[in-house]
Amino acid sequence: MDAIDRKILAVVQEDASLSVAEIGNRVGLSSTPCWKRIQRLEADGVITKRVALIAPEKIGLGITVFVSIETGDHSQDWLDRFAETVGAMPEVMEFYRMAGDVDYMLRVVVPDIAGYDTFYKKLIANVSLKNVTSRFAMEKIKSTTSLPIPHQAAA
Repeated sequence: MDAIDRKILAVVQEDASLSVAEIGNRVGLSSTPCWKRIQRLEADGVITKRVALIAPEKIGLGITVFVSIETGDHSQDWLDRFAETVGAMPEVMEFYRMAGDVDYMLRVVVPDIAGYDTFYKKLIANVSLKNVTSRFAMEKIKSTTSLPIPHQAAA
């Protein structure tokens, strides 16, 4: 990946709805070479998806909860069942296996506290958990989907 690829990534992260011609203009390429680079970045799995970002509060999802989970069972069967359960829950926006004192971390969005209570009851009914700690976000101070594109290392 060269400097132009990195510029393309920075541009499309900010606005994936731009035309290929506009992206090319911003990175110093004509349309065809820019289109070919974008196609290659997609084929290589660097660009994985192009989406519209939606303001959760505008559609009634005003509560963000960070859920820390500890388990007493670290077997593959348990993990498979847990991953299937959590993966099927649309409220879960992110799901991580962690190092340290917490085994798993979820970012969950729900309309309200009652919505979280419903989510929580479904979660604990479907899989055995040692401890679940819920932390409710009071204010979103920074949120971005744009990754910091590292500069190409000097040779």
